[in-house]
Amino acid sequence: MNKEQLLGHLRSEEERQLGSHIVDLARLAWDTNRPQVTDFYDPYERKVAESVLSGIPEVGMLQQGGYRDAERARLVIYPQLYLVETIPSALRVLEASGNFSFQSVSHRDYLGSLMSTGLKRSKIGDILVLPEGCQVVVAAEVADYLLTHWDRVHQVPISVREIDEEQLAVEPERIKEIKATVASLRLDAVAAEGFGMSRTKMAREIKAERVKLNWRPESDPSADVREGDVLSMRGRGRVVVSQVSGKTRKGRTSIVLHRYY
Repeated sequence: MNKEQLLGHLRSEEERQLGSHIVDLARLAWDTNRPQVTDFYDPYERKVAESVLSGIPEVGMLQQGGYRDAERARLVIYPQLYLVETIPSALRVLEASGNFSFQSVSHRDYLGSLMSTGLKRSKIGDILVLPEGCQVVVAAEVADYLLTHWDRVHQVPISVREIDEEQLAVEPERIKEIKATVASLRLDAVAAEGFGMSRTKMAREIKAERVKLNWRPESDPSADVREGDVLSMRGRGRVVVSQVSGKTRKGRTSIVLHRYY
């Protein structure tokens, strides 16, 4: 495995550090004939990791996030010809409940309470907020620690129990197809169509770094958007650029967007 060759397409130092770690895990999986597991990665980090692994035929890869469309997931890198069915889950799922009648809590509050136990963000997967608590996917190796040490959110005491992955309260996503034309494939133009707001207002949202392009904050309204890109705004869902077609008679570009709520 030629590390420099495998990392040659990566641009930033952050990407190269991640890619280097992935190569090291792939080499370890091959040398020991044992699967190796990453921490939780967001979709952008997984895309970087997958681009590196695509050049290493000696290994394969699984994603484990707890459910099909999990935003954060761990990667299991295993040697080729390994019996995939024997690879155990690297996840456990916890459910926290408490009396939040007099204390409004959000995803951020639950994440903050988890990290206040001393846990790193990389050990925490998706958090699903429920009326009386939350469900959280965590790295298997930290679950017992949380069952002992995670006991409150703000000042509200909570009880924590382990549940099966099949008990995750995942709501089916709603999808809206949007057909539109844009003057150019700029981020502000495409996002404005996808999220149903004016281009001027969208440009302000982008400059304030409230919009992510392929899961990374983007502050440039003129950033290029391509077919397959994912645009997201917290609280507004995400938009996938499903199709970019040809020009109309007036020189505008036809696009098809899928908005997920």
